[in-house]
Amino acid sequence: MLKGKKILIGITAGIAAYKIPFLIRLLIKEGAEVKVVMTAEACNFVTPLTLSALSQNPVSIEPFSPADGSWHSHIELGSWADAFVIAPLTANTMAKMATGITDNLLLATYLAARCPVFYAPSMDVDMYHHKTTQLNISALQSHGNILIAPHAGELASGLTGMGRLEEPQKIVEILQNYFSKQLSLSGKYILISSGPTIEPIDPVRYISNYSSGRMGNALALEAASRGAYVTFVSGPVNEYPSHPSIKIVKVNSAAEMYASCTELFAKADVCIMAAAVADYTPQNPEAEKIKKKEDSFHINLVKTKDILSELGKTKNNKQLLIGFALETNNEINNAIAKLHTKNLDFIVLNSLKDEGSGFGFVTNKISIIGKDQKINNFELKTKTEVAADLFDFIQKEIV
Repeated sequence: MLKGKKILIGITAGIAAYKIPFLIRLLIKEGAEVKVVMTAEACNFVTPLTLSALSQNPVSIEPFSPADGSWHSHIELGSWADAFVIAPLTANTMAKMATGITDNLLLATYLAARCPVFYAPSMDVDMYHHKTTQLNISALQSHGNILIAPHAGELASGLTGMGRLEEPQKIVEILQNYFSKQLSLSGKYILISSGPTIEPIDPVRYISNYSSGRMGNALALEAASRGAYVTFVSGPVNEYPSHPSIKIVKVNSAAEMYASCTELFAKADVCIMAAAVADYTPQNPEAEKIKKKEDSFHINLVKTKDILSELGKTKNNKQLLIGFALETNNEINNAIAKLHTKNLDFIVLNSLKDEGSGFGFVTNKISIIGKDQKINNFELKTKTEVAADLFDFIQKEIV
């Protein structure tokens, strides 16, 4: 699957750089052509001579060579590759990628790359779990990059925890899977809802929830990477997915999301309702800011329109309709009830009782339940991996 593919590897200054020669050997054995771009600091961990000998290509470090004045074009490198794999990726370089800083050749190549970019963070456990690092991981995903998540194990510091670079063989498998799935959904139209809704109380206050939209973003990017055309209806979030095949429709309230989804549904081959839509909305939002006067204050709430139920009533036998259920108790029974009452083809269940699952995390733990009530359980994974699992499941069912 990698025969003839052009793989550009970017190496930053992490101890896990020692694994990259093994990765290059495996890629060469699979028939890929490999080039390497690395930061100057990465040379302290693995030598350019070793990488050049294994890849059979010169290694690019600086924008130009002081010896002969030759220019190393980041444009040329970014255009040459079929895939750009940045591994190991340090917290420092990841922060620069997330904010567009280009103070070395690797970063300039990243911004100029026209191919899919895979990034494999590697760092100590506390650095990895730091909120800033997690935000940067999410930012890169929202920009359309593909996360190769680290795994837990013994780290160079002597600590044990999340932060180990994925093994070279696994990285090769991820690339193989990517190219084998590429365009597998070509010609399919996917409708995805994502994020929260906000229900106005007055001009400055509203009712909402904790949804970040990360799961929806991952789903949209996964569908687009497989060749689908995606319409992404999203409530207000900090990051939206970026891909030429993703059309973003921004909404605020449950009523706006209902209007958009019901209008767009008829031409969808697959519809995934991953949004956290408000069940109730203030009946009479105030036109002016409500002032603090009484000791207590009451808001009359009314039910919002049920988007899933409406879509379930109108779907045809060639469409797949998938819902999400985030539960806190009696999870399986509640999900199965939702599956049947809303006429879904299957439902994705996750529970707030599962650590690392639900709102605000880059990870999720799901179960997929079909009409036959068969439960397919998955381990805790990154939301990017969860999206891949879900689309693998969808492709078995799609008409």
